[in-house]
Amino acid sequence: MIGVRLGVDVGQVRVGVSRSDPHGVLATPVATLARDLTADPDAVPTDMAELKRLVSEAEAVEVVIGLPINLAGKHGPAAVHVKAYAQRLADVLAPVPVALTDERMSTVVASRRLSERGVRGKRQRAVVDQAAAVEILQSWLDAQRRRTS
Repeated sequence: MIGVRLGVDVGQVRVGVSRSDPHGVLATPVATLARDLTADPDAVPTDMAELKRLVSEAEAVEVVIGLPINLAGKHGPAAVHVKAYAQRLADVLAPVPVALTDERMSTVVASRRLSERGVRGKRQRAVVDQAAAVEILQSWLDAQRRRTS
């Protein structure tokens, strides 16, 4: 299906966001959002409200969230946390679908690529979540293309 996808890297402190082109070839960074951990349980957290705005603005047809599966292939506490986030986000974004995809090592790969480009320290922390979201979405896009070709 043709359409923009958003990639999301959910962390404890920040949420990285990326987007694809309409043909699903290339993922690019969009934003780093602060996690809203103080929201009333009945209110939409500000990070999810901003994701909803980004979905609307991009006319996204799907949101892909990285699921942090450990190296042994198990779902640890971080995966449980991300699944709960994804479920709540799916409620906020409905009818736009939210998918989970294995994101093993995405932040490590993103950090390494940024370091190779000379981005370090505070500058790297500011964009590593976006870069991880790019890795997550690009891997998902590549897998979709392999599946259909």
